[in-house]
Amino acid sequence: MIDSRQKYREYIRQDQLALGRKQDARPRLFGDEIWKFEILLRKVEYDLNCRCGVMGKLIGRWHKVRFHRLSVRLGFTIPPNVFGPGLSIPHYGTIVVHGNVRAGKNCRLQEGVTIGATNGGHEAAVIGDNCYFGSGAKVIGAVRIADDVAVGANAVVTKDIAESGVTWAGAPAGKISDRDSRSNLCSALFAQDGDERESV
Repeated sequence: MIDSRQKYREYIRQDQLALGRKQDARPRLFGDEIWKFEILLRKVEYDLNCRCGVMGKLIGRWHKVRFHRLSVRLGFTIPPNVFGPGLSIPHYGTIVVHGNVRAGKNCRLQEGVTIGATNGGHEAAVIGDNCYFGSGAKVIGAVRIADDVAVGANAVVTKDIAESGVTWAGAPAGKISDRDSRSNLCSALFAQDGDERESV
């Protein structure tokens, strides 16, 4: 969760890496809508968690209005404070995520993904780090998904995926492979992790 200016910058940097963007680059004036959406998402999170006072609330309101407009335009229903750093959305298209979902770092969502609750309930998925959700994947209910899991296109996950580093697919989804999610994520994310480990 973004709870400081420093955390906000870290989330933005990690999102840039996940999207395959250069560190110092900025979104183009025309185009780069998904990147702009992710930046606004992080601004809204910072506003909600850190800003106070009249001026802070006004800035927060402005960011929220812009975020809502861009969400509608792109077809994304992604509430704030759901995804950790390194969120990657490669394509426009409907994506629906329940506000009570909690996902770790480096999550990639293809178009048509739904991560929701069941029958109007409030309990939703808890997702580990480095998870990938293929086109049309559905995760329904209060399931837990381990780290490094890939969920295949059009899979329907309704039970926990407790084993790390596997691929699930089908409807209902089941394990189909011991292959992890990392080949579906930007390799720069893991090069950075390796650099950090070496420097410790």
